[in-house]
Amino acid sequence: MSCRAYSKHLTKMPNTILIKDVSIVNEGKVFDGAIFILDNKIDKILKKEQLQEIDQIKLQHPSLQIINAKGKFLLPGAIDDQVHFREPGLTHKADIYTESKAAVAGGITTFMEMPNTNPQTTTISLLEQKFEIASQKSLANFSFFFGATNDNLKEVNKVNPKTVCGVKIFMGSSTGNMLVDNKKALEGIFAESPTIIATHCEDEHTIKANLETYKLKYGENIPIDVHPLIRSAEACYRSSGMAVEMASKYNSKLHVLHISTARELSLFENLKPLSEKKITAEACIHHLWFSDKDYKTKGNNIKWNPAVKTIQDRDAIFEALFTNRIDVIATDHAPHTIEEKQKTYLNAPSGGPLVQHALVTMLEFYHQQKISLEKIVEKMCHAPAICFQVEKRGYIREGYFADLVLVDLNNPWTVKKENILYKCAWSPFEDQTFQSKITHTFVNGNLVYENKGVNDIGAFNEEKKGERILFTR
Repeated sequence: MSCRAYSKHLTKMPNTILIKDVSIVNEGKVFDGAIFILDNKIDKILKKEQLQEIDQIKLQHPSLQIINAKGKFLLPGAIDDQVHFREPGLTHKADIYTESKAAVAGGITTFMEMPNTNPQTTTISLLEQKFEIASQKSLANFSFFFGATNDNLKEVNKVNPKTVCGVKIFMGSSTGNMLVDNKKALEGIFAESPTIIATHCEDEHTIKANLETYKLKYGENIPIDVHPLIRSAEACYRSSGMAVEMASKYNSKLHVLHISTARELSLFENLKPLSEKKITAEACIHHLWFSDKDYKTKGNNIKWNPAVKTIQDRDAIFEALFTNRIDVIATDHAPHTIEEKQKTYLNAPSGGPLVQHALVTMLEFYHQQKISLEKIVEKMCHAPAICFQVEKRGYIREGYFADLVLVDLNNPWTVKKENILYKCAWSPFEDQTFQSKITHTFVNGNLVYENKGVNDIGAFNEEKKGERILFTR
């Protein structure tokens, strides 16, 4: 379309934003250019050699909203395929409004939330109630997993693959009575699930045996640094191995969440293009950043299930991002109150808040020259869109939803209680200085978050809420 024709096109579209003089990171490339957003979509992408057209368009459209992004980088909004926003029923820890707000401030424009709420999301009716809550409260786009149990296969079969992100199986004791430990029930789910299955994999029997061993040694005063020995590498490998075996047997689409051990990596192939893989794997921010050496200073604040393990495990998982045995980077954002986390090891819950600091953590690895911007975008934006077959999100493409993030790679800031947006009001990254800052987040073309540098919280536009995402299955 010529400049004149495009200018005429714009006259019919008054809700127009131009992001100009920006470095665009997308599909393995970084290039200078500009983007026009019309309503909720990316309407036009201009490369450097086309930028002279912008001045002519501006003259004819003085009402055009222009964001000068010189020196900044434009990324697709991150898609986080694993969060726990605690609503309904556990809203003293978090809720959809507060955590989606923290997510967009962290550059996450779409989340997929887990079913271990209260009540648990194990019927279609309860699932739709969560979608309704999110439509009224969430600042980010959203979907929700349906929770499998030992006896709800009929409900699993009702899940609509075009409107629901997936079916979640807890193959470990992390969530009490959501544990699916009946082999016949597991086989039924793997054989009949109408959509992708996501699994939390830790072997219950191994964990119980390990726990008894350490109770005999320490009584009720078990130290936090044995957490990765109780929820051991063996427990993870046994359970992940079973999930992969069942998926292979029944030709299921399987996504194994939060890989925490080097040994598990042998279960996943790295040969096929991601779009052709039936079995995929995810790494989480905390397993890429922390190791068991950090329990000494962080204590229960880095108590997760699966546990943060050794430096060797951490480094192997990081390397697997490049060999494509690990396909996706997510958060497993799972907040608890600080009072709950300060209890003794046996009584402190597992999980911690991460969505506000996930992208800047990966950008810190970029500054350390451990990963490229292109690879970060691949694993946090493109790959989850491919794995879950998300419709028109995860890329910077004309005609796609304008879920976009502007980052300043050279604007240091420090995580303090005053700038933490999680409802639980703490972070395992407190006092960490990050070199990069999220300055703008667009959700469906709306500038939802802007940080002008006055403080490290930024300002929010909450007039329009996020949308339920759809899937091309």
